[in-house]
Amino acid sequence: MQSALAVDRYRQTHVRSSTPLELVVMLYDGALQRLAIARDALVRRDIPTRRDAISRTLGILDELQGSLDLERGGQIALELDRLYTWMSTRLMDASMTQDPAPLDEVRPVLEGLREAWQTIAAAPVAGPRP
Repeated sequence: MQSALAVDRYRQTHVRSSTPLELVVMLYDGALQRLAIARDALVRRDIPTRRDAISRTLGILDELQGSLDLERGGQIALELDRLYTWMSTRLMDASMTQDPAPLDEVRPVLEGLREAWQTIAAAPVAGPRP
């Protein structure tokens, strides 16, 4: 029990000390982990686990979509909004049809977005110019 508490405290500290860009990467990591759990559960016909994993993935996508600034974000924000909507629809399709194919379609899109955000998060921050 104490080790679970220690892990939870570590996670909280890690989240609090992360930059906003690092937090976005963490959300993608969580979505990819839940997506893998959902796929595995779907194949095993473990409905409660699949339902929970898909629900959590949808929640993460909703959080990412809700954080978009469509007014200031321009075309990139609009395209991300469309992608998040498409991914959410495909996750629901997988849940309704019990078919892993929609999950397999979503995974590479999430991986690509995660990689792009990781690259942005790792880039040096430009300081003020003299």
